[in-house]
Amino acid sequence: MNTMQSNLSSFNKIEQKINGSRKISNYLIGGMLSIGGIGFILAAISSYTGRDLLPLGNPSTLLFIPQGIIMGAYGVIANLLNVYLWYLVFINFGSGYNFFDRDSQSVEIKRKGLFKDIEVKLNFDEIKSVKLDISEGFNPRRRIALVLKGRKKALPLSGAGELKPLLQVEEEGARLAKFLNVNLEGLK
Repeated sequence: MNTMQSNLSSFNKIEQKINGSRKISNYLIGGMLSIGGIGFILAAISSYTGRDLLPLGNPSTLLFIPQGIIMGAYGVIANLLNVYLWYLVFINFGSGYNFFDRDSQSVEIKRKGLFKDIEVKLNFDEIKSVKLDISEGFNPRRRIALVLKGRKKALPLSGAGELKPLLQVEEEGARLAKFLNVNLEGLK
């Protein structure tokens, strides 16, 4: 949720909420991974015991070595990935906010990390420009970043996996550059 307004002279603070890993796609992938992982483990157990534990197919007719063992390994790997994915969804990895305050000339960027929160505090005078990082193609990326003085890498402000319309990214970048009173890079 971006609370930037069109009239820049009427406000002194901008707060942008960044969504994390609690997305519909992660819930769908987690659900499919859960079903698949449990299914592979049940198929492996069925091939070992000789009893069908799954309503579909006849996994009890599979040879335990090598087919049952391989299916069990797939099930274990799928469930390990599943635990990791559900942990990321549970903690809402990557969520946070960007806060820009003109009165105190400060920027606060906060994100939820894997084991601890990540927090960056800057002053306006440390910011060189606002950069639009846009690449199209197989893995498109449209994000806004801060270019800091004395650093080669830009500090991304947009959430990971967020693919906003190009016009919206350009407008948000232009508003932020005007708010911070710096140049806007990346427009072609």
